[in-house]
Amino acid sequence: MNKAVEFLRRNENNFYFAFRVLIGLLFVQHGAQKLFGAFGGNQVELMNLFAFDMSSLFVLAGIIEFFGGLFIALGLLTRLAAFFGIADMIGAWTFSHLKKGIIPLLNGGELSALFFSAFLILLVWGTKKWGLDNVFFKRK
Repeated sequence: MNKAVEFLRRNENNFYFAFRVLIGLLFVQHGAQKLFGAFGGNQVELMNLFAFDMSSLFVLAGIIEFFGGLFIALGLLTRLAAFFGIADMIGAWTFSHLKKGIIPLLNGGELSALFFSAFLILLVWGTKKWGLDNVFFKRK
């Protein structure tokens, strides 16, 4: 077997851990933009959650992104957080990007497509090693 492939297989859990934490922390940033106006974002009014219009969807998206990203990074209820992340990305695609066309590069939906793909992987693989699920739910 090739030494590079051997190295990758031996360190599979390390690479997946880095992937999970990176995706989670990137998603947290998007939620922080919406909920707190961090990183140059526009803060949405939390009371808009009960307005039942587009502004309430932005609040809900911010909550999913911030807390879902935190849960993914920490390895806590990773599959559930990934499921909500998938729903959030379908919503982003439907309400923000699709009206500008179907091609992600042209409609600004590249991040939605990438996050959607990453959440599919997280949904399948879950926390794996080094996550709080392993502590609270006695998983290996």
